[in-house]
Amino acid sequence: MTTPQLPGLSSLKKSVAPYEQTSRKTSIRQMINTLVPLVLLWAAAYFSLNVSYGLTLLFAIPAAGFVIRTFIIFHDCCHGSFFKNRKANDILGTLTGVLTLVPYRQWKRSHSIHHAGSSNLDKRGIGDIWIMTVDEYKAAKPLERLFYRIYRNPLVMFILGPIAVFLIQYRFNVKGARRKERMNTYLTNVLIAALYTGLILAMGWQAFLLVQLPIVFVSGFLGIWLFYVQHQFEHTYFEHDEEWSYINAAVEGSSYYKLPKLLQWITGNIGFHHVHHLSPKVPNYNLELAHNATPPLQKATTITLGTSLQALKYRLWDEQRKAFVSFREMKQLQRQSKPAAAERLKVIKPGLQSE
Repeated sequence: MTTPQLPGLSSLKKSVAPYEQTSRKTSIRQMINTLVPLVLLWAAAYFSLNVSYGLTLLFAIPAAGFVIRTFIIFHDCCHGSFFKNRKANDILGTLTGVLTLVPYRQWKRSHSIHHAGSSNLDKRGIGDIWIMTVDEYKAAKPLERLFYRIYRNPLVMFILGPIAVFLIQYRFNVKGARRKERMNTYLTNVLIAALYTGLILAMGWQAFLLVQLPIVFVSGFLGIWLFYVQHQFEHTYFEHDEEWSYINAAVEGSSYYKLPKLLQWITGNIGFHHVHHLSPKVPNYNLELAHNATPPLQKATTITLGTSLQALKYRLWDEQRKAFVSFREMKQLQRQSKPAAAERLKVIKPGLQSE
């Protein structure tokens, strides 16, 4: 697949620069129309327990959607794009991190690494999903192959994943974390414990779990899914460090997830992921505006709810074809290459014998 010529980084950055401006009024309005519905839906889910648990789930599912929207605010705070004031971003980021179960400074650091090396084959491993190339998989030991297959299984990634990531992984600091990051993780855990303890004392642990667990699971599932499909599409972009390009990684390595307007709103426009990767300083409420005003950004790969489901079959990056392939496709390609290699040997052998 040939890489289309894209304008220079400075040119594209200049085009989206006007949309990097934050609006305190818009940010505050977004806080209100996100956090207030979240609290009201959570309360409605609790009071509906006396009526029907089916009704409780009907409130819990949209509540999970507002947890995703809360996470987008958290995400913007990590990039310093929600408020102009850094301290305001840090405070709100920490508080929304409590609601989304994500430690602010820990995630901010790993996500910055993700942005700096997204689609770079030599800088995988921090802040992203584990991806092996076809050649790496072939060279891997059987146990590593098995572990990779388990990891990439949709049931593991999207069902066990939310539990492993949000309830367990984020409760601990990574090795080598600096003091400020460690303290923020501890603070987040203490605030979560305090919030949950207060709710349990007020309503009982059974009622709390019946409401909170489906919200955590659904929001975690959706969060991982959004992150997954934004980079896992067939002809995405991956290169080694010497050939890697920031602009190509943004426009070609990130998708435009075209969602229905309601879902676009509830997910904070994060479907315009290519715009976000080009300029993380653009607040979520300006991403669509930047996309519509910048023709080169409209060339990004567009996926929909229907076509995004194809991402479930992608497992390995084929460096030769510049495309994601499934395990089955990899085996088919191997079988096809064997006859071709045999034919080449037939051609070579007579020539060697005549000599």
